[in-house]
Amino acid sequence: VQLQASGGGLVQAGGSLKLSCAASGRTFSSYHMGWFRQAPGKERQFVGAISWSGGRTYYADSVKGRFTISRDNAKNTLYLQLNSLKPEDTAVYYCAALRPTMRWGTTLRDDFGSWGQGTQVTVSS
Repeated sequence: VQLQASGGGLVQAGGSLKLSCAASGRTFSSYHMGWFRQAPGKERQFVGAISWSGGRTYYADSVKGRFTISRDNAKNTLYLQLNSLKPEDTAVYYCAALRPTMRWGTTLRDDFGSWGQGTQVTVSS
């Protein structure tokens, strides 16, 4: 599966954005999917993940209650709704597919693959 994230931009603290991740290929609906982010000079950090059906999700503590992951398998698209944004949420956001042999619940970057180009989110104070 090939992935392309979009929807980033500049927003004030407290604002919202909705990111999209378009997938190509007919296998998108069979993958658990995840979102990561990377701030300048920092490691790529897990944000959250969603099951192949969309019925289960889990999030990093830093975004829990503010960010929501969803998906539309008919449109081959993954979403990340970002609410109550903070300056520390500034980063490039990436979508990725959980490798089939990896366990549900992982937050490790190396357990995910098919990384697409990211989209920049900048939150001003």
